[in-house]
Amino acid sequence: MPLDKKAYDKEYCEKNKEKRKECYKEWRKNNKEYHKAWHKEYRENNKEHIKEYRENNKEYIKAYDKEYRQTEQGIKNRRIKDWRRYGISLEYDYDIIYDIYINCNVCDYCKVELVEGMYGSNKKCLDHDHETGEIRGILCNNCNIKDVLA
Repeated sequence: MPLDKKAYDKEYCEKNKEKRKECYKEWRKNNKEYHKAWHKEYRENNKEHIKEYRENNKEYIKAYDKEYRQTEQGIKNRRIKDWRRYGISLEYDYDIIYDIYINCNVCDYCKVELVEGMYGSNKKCLDHDHETGEIRGILCNNCNIKDVLA
């Protein structure tokens, strides 16, 4: 018995989920301006619908966001968003910087072992020049506060 088109499409999508994801990611990378313009236009044309959806699904969105922030991708996106907010230059590929940051275990200046987290003198910091946004190194909080690489 042949599958109907809808069932086949669903089956195809499930089988090729990763492949389709990679293709779309590649397309977005090659069509950044078009993709950005399309999203802007979509948001402009659907403001009321988006607002209504958010109002009707507050609890779901809140739970989803809380869960997402705990994932590896959520943590990465939050950290990169913070770096941008702090003025780290846009000339860098944030994915490469993040990989270097995650794999660095010692301060570039005093060689103390670094720890992940929000508090402590050994917490990991991405040091940068506040005027140019240029990255200078990955330091412990003490060295970052002293601004030893300035």
